[in-house]
Amino acid sequence: MKTQKYTLNLGPQHPSTHGVLRVVLELDGEICTEATTVIGYLHRGMEKLAEKRTYAQFIPYTDRLDYLAGLTNELGYVQAIEKLVGIEVPERAEYIRVITAELMRMASHLLGVGVFIMDVGAVTGVFYPMIEREKILDLFSMICGARLTFNYIRIGGVAQDLPEEFFPAVNKFIDEFPKALEQYERLVNDNEIFKLRTKNVGVITAEEAMSYGLSGPCLRGSGVNHDVRKVNPYSIYDRFDFNIPVGINGDCYDRYIVRMEEVKESFKIIKQALKQMPEGPTMAKVPKILKPPVGDVYHQIENAKGVYGTYLVSDGTVNPYRTHFRRPSYNNLSIFDKLFVGHKIADIVAIIASFDFDLGEVDA
Repeated sequence: MKTQKYTLNLGPQHPSTHGVLRVVLELDGEICTEATTVIGYLHRGMEKLAEKRTYAQFIPYTDRLDYLAGLTNELGYVQAIEKLVGIEVPERAEYIRVITAELMRMASHLLGVGVFIMDVGAVTGVFYPMIEREKILDLFSMICGARLTFNYIRIGGVAQDLPEEFFPAVNKFIDEFPKALEQYERLVNDNEIFKLRTKNVGVITAEEAMSYGLSGPCLRGSGVNHDVRKVNPYSIYDRFDFNIPVGINGDCYDRYIVRMEEVKESFKIIKQALKQMPEGPTMAKVPKILKPPVGDVYHQIENAKGVYGTYLVSDGTVNPYRTHFRRPSYNNLSIFDKLFVGHKIADIVAIIASFDFDLGEVDA
């Protein structure tokens, strides 16, 4: 049967591209023969904006990078400054940072897998994880009064201690969450339609994942056991017992399973941190006018999307001379042009959803 070759624009205004992403597809019938990923529709010049702000003034801007996991962006940026200056963070603040960072990872993954399920046709699948995500955002509202852009991490600690009402609320969440997750897994994990749409679709080998600079669940879904929290622990992550979930086949289904398993591991870390957390101050003594010594620093953490790095150059003034972010979503998208070839349009929608990227982070 003769097919027609034509060019199709998927995006930049399309719900399945998860933001203003444009993919130019060359199609032979429904099969992609060539793909070109186009970014830049959301560019905001974050890294240049940082050069005109003090180190502390730029913290709220980092929330706007991966705006679905803003608090971990704050953490990576602030820890880079602390490394550059040599600031020691109080113990209690470190535990609060870990608890909030893991709650943030859970919220991001729950939204990511929910939207993934919706993109492959099961609208009900987005509502169950959103119920649990809302509970997490309520906890953040107690902590700092915000649900999306937090501005909670500070150079030297956190803005304020955890409020009294947080502890009974988080304990209630800890009691209820495993049952909710089990219900969600029963709905999705063995669903025949979901497996048909995701298994052996968008397969990435371990070698391909590493050569393209993938990180986070997109890398671990291909069987590569790499997580910065384990291989190069920052903060106090070396004090906690948790596993690094990895996939086997490197397909869309494995990327989904890895995120679901990571939610469970974050849950374990939070329980341990709450049990171990000491009393004490939540802020170190930091100069009101911070002028880091001349030099540069690179610091990386594991955020919900992958390896998030911060590179700072100081010239001894109150503003960074140069700021650059290693955004995991940006690197993860680099494999799309290769990965889409040979797949049908419906499969490409599933692949895009399985990557759970954030265009705010891509177009920094």
